Amino acid sequence: MSEYVEWSDAEAPAPPVSTAVTPADAADAARLVAFGLQPKLQPARDQEYTDLLRRYREDPPFARLADAVASGLGLVVLEVSARAGMAVTAAEDSVFAVRMGDYARRTAADSGDRFLHGLAHLSVAALAFPRPEDLADDSYIGRVTVNGVDAFVRQACRRLEERAQEEGENTDPATDAPGLEAAWRIWARRSVTGATKDARRPASSTTGIVAKALGFLTDSGFLQRTGDEGGGTYRTTARYQLQVRDMAGTAALAELLELGIVPDTGASASLLPAEESDDLDLVADAGLPFHS
Repeated sequence: MSEYVEWSDAEAPAPPVSTAVTPADAADAARLVAFGLQPKLQPARDQEYTDLLRRYREDPPFARLADAVASGLGLVVLEVSARAGMAVTAAEDSVFAVRMGDYARRTAADSGDRFLHGLAHLSVAALAFPRPEDLADDSYIGRVTVNGVDAFVRQACRRLEERAQEEGENTDPATDAPGLEAAWRIWARRSVTGATKDARRPASSTTGIVAKALGFLTDSGFLQRTGDEGGGTYRTTARYQLQVRDMAGTAALAELLELGIVPDTGASASLLPAEESDDLDLVADAGLPFHS
């Protein structure tokens, strides 16, 4: 007659050790990263995406493998969750990085406009998450409009002009100078809407520049258009909140927020410095904004 032996916690059998990584595992990990690069794809609408996200959360070796695949592509994993999917952003040396020079050249030949496009993105981030608690709250949804962003930037222009006059600085335009001091001088003198024979909004007008920024963020899965009021109304997504958190604390945003126009958020749009070469192209559907 065999004797029954009760296992104690200390004597409990160890969980099985994961087997070596297989080609199928690597393919699944790469597939998950590929899903993360599709900005408008919602996990709830794709069963394979949902299953891979669950595997990432429940299978640590698979999660490490997916992280390694992302890292090898020059991507940084911001979050993996049901709400955001596999949210990734591009490192500076990644093939998926989008540079401000390339972005601006799509609509403007004037190199000075690069600062305007950068300022538009910076202002969208500041207005979308106007308080630190908004940026930290996963349930918070920010809302911005084209006209609202333009009005915000023009208020910043007035504040910067007042500061320059108080400090006795030269207020003539300096389009070849970096930073907000150059951008506000150009923005303040640029037409809000411009004028075309068919009543379209010129891309070189300030509202045209803002509209392009918001359209780009929408195409990248960071905003959703909700209406036509105020030149176009948009709401933020979980991906944009994660992106702004990750890029928090840049000097340009700090300078903007020091003007006291919006509460300090510690957040920033992501802007990559323009390069001198002209051989950089936007990566189609990468779903990645600029970053510092």
